[in-house]
Amino acid sequence: MQRDALLTQDELDFIQTMQHNPQLNVRDATSSLLVNGGSQIRDLLTRLAAHEQVTIQANFENQQMTFPLHLVEDEFHALHLRLGVPSIYEDGPMVRPWRLTLEEPVALENAKGQPGTMWVHEVSHKGVLLEMRNKTKPPKHFALWFSPSGYERISLRGQFERETESGFYAYELSQSDADETERLRQFILQQHRLTHPALHT
Repeated sequence: MQRDALLTQDELDFIQTMQHNPQLNVRDATSSLLVNGGSQIRDLLTRLAAHEQVTIQANFENQQMTFPLHLVEDEFHALHLRLGVPSIYEDGPMVRPWRLTLEEPVALENAKGQPGTMWVHEVSHKGVLLEMRNKTKPPKHFALWFSPSGYERISLRGQFERETESGFYAYELSQSDADETERLRQFILQQHRLTHPALHT
């Protein structure tokens, strides 16, 4: 190597390794969004996304997915539109959030990770269907942790809605933390992929 070279051979090897690393060169196709259709449409979407909630809706079979559009700034301070994790709904007599029925109920946990008497049977991005064990009375509100097997636990806040004919208790979720809401939607999306693989290929 020449004496006046700016980089050592080790530094050059490192840069070439980084360039050829397939893990680092793969774009996240689910989050990037290229908007064609002229600068006026792109500018309008950007202004709306900066001030209002903008979504893209896809309908298929008896389901709909609503993707939020977020305005994000990259490291060069350029603004881009990015798709967020979708909310999934199912059609019927009325449109309602798609509910994942768990194969095995999961106990809600306290902050220390100890399971309680409330067990999740179904979950959506808007609510949960709970079983009360040990004949405990359902609380009007709860703030507990949902820890499905193989996933990082998710904080849930619920408000009692009603008792079902089958003896379960429906709670509406009122998430106060946007990150927790996003993680719950991500979990539900992953489960939706497993339930409807043909749709996600």
